[in-house]
Amino acid sequence: MSKARTLANLVSGASTSTLPNSALTNSSLTINSQSVSLGGSVNISTITRPTFSSVTPSTIPPNAGTSVTIAGTGFQSVPIVEAIKSDTGAITRAASVSFTSATSIAANLTLTATGTYFIRIENNDGGSVRSGSASLTASSAPTFSTAAGTLGTLAKAQTVNTSVSASSDSNVTYSETTSVLTSNSNTPASTMNLSLNSSTGAITGTAPSPTNATTYNFTIRATDQENQSADRNFSFTISPNYFGDGSDGALNTTP
Repeated sequence: MSKARTLANLVSGASTSTLPNSALTNSSLTINSQSVSLGGSVNISTITRPTFSSVTPSTIPPNAGTSVTIAGTGFQSVPIVEAIKSDTGAITRAASVSFTSATSIAANLTLTATGTYFIRIENNDGGSVRSGSASLTASSAPTFSTAAGTLGTLAKAQTVNTSVSASSDSNVTYSETTSVLTSNSNTPASTMNLSLNSSTGAITGTAPSPTNATTYNFTIRATDQENQSADRNFSFTISPNYFGDGSDGALNTTP
């Protein structure tokens, strides 16, 4: 009779698996590196797979080594961590991994391409998990193309029609972090009561009419779809003795 046996013939309840002759001797066989006498029994250890819960931060800049914290369960010291690009399958292995606990590890990742990534964790015993969704995004924060500083000198009650601009690798929206440009409280002493278009960055309206020359300082924030933001400081100066371009009162950005 051949020494080859099926595991189902030897271990009750196990699924069928053909054993090689090398696993058998005259009176024993080897299962998971353990020698088991024929007619005996052995507990076959199973691999407990880790789980993935979240990665923080969930958005990191491209081409910059960034540490992320991965939460889950069943982590072993020290696992392999990889980022898998969702559209191409390209794999980036973490430059370093720090084991905190069975539920938390930190990985340093440098992602060279913008986009979304799955996270894969593999323990030393081979147990692994991949995030169910592309949980990590590589994205550049917005950058302003409009220089910081003055946006021009205005005559009192002059029509204002100018804009600021910023760009990112996704759509950008604009908001004011101060309450100077768009607030109408205490006008014209400290606020301008202008409008800021959140989609285009256009600043429109009618300039206030302060008694004395007044500079209004404000901050505009550009925010992209990944919730990354950039702030830039701007100002307008209102001069009661200034008449714009001398004709239609339109904004003259070269005082």
